[in-house]
Amino acid sequence: MRILIVEDEIIIARFIEQQLKANFNCEVELAVNFKEVDELIPDFLPHLVLCDINLNEDDDGIQLISKLQQSYGFGTIYITSYQSKAIIERALITKPLNYIIKPVDETKIYTAVKLVESTIAMQAKFGQRIANALPIGHIELEIIRLILKEKTTKQIADILFLSPYTIKNYRHKICRKLKLKDENNALLKWALQNEELIV
Repeated sequence: MRILIVEDEIIIARFIEQQLKANFNCEVELAVNFKEVDELIPDFLPHLVLCDINLNEDDDGIQLISKLQQSYGFGTIYITSYQSKAIIERALITKPLNYIIKPVDETKIYTAVKLVESTIAMQAKFGQRIANALPIGHIELEIIRLILKEKTTKQIADILFLSPYTIKNYRHKICRKLKLKDENNALLKWALQNEELIV
């Protein structure tokens, strides 16, 4: 199993690396920022990414994972000191396998990874590039899934804990990315025609 640790505090990253190597049959790489992730991931192709949410960058770890999921298959465990409902709801959109709440210790790391080890082994797409990936992010894909269920903009906003204005912006962006006319039913029609890509 190949594991990528994305953590901007190098002492914590090294501690996690040490625990993983002591307890699991795995290769481990560390990245302390987005640039290092971009350099490592194409060749390393991790099965599992342990990612801190607060990375002291313009985007946070959730946005990073969402972006990476467009091109790569892997499981995610978030490492975070955040325990707010809003952050957890945002993180859930990326379908993480587990959470480690800081401060990290040997037991938390072992438990979080051990509980998902068999899930990772069964996922053929983990540790691979995704072929024919849609040019859209994870949140955008979730919005298309909800449009397919004929949810309104307001209902989608409530489900995803976002404002209706933000959902409208996302819809506009998705239409641009998919080269659709920005009209009321364009996304629903596209979703119905391409259901196999989004379910």
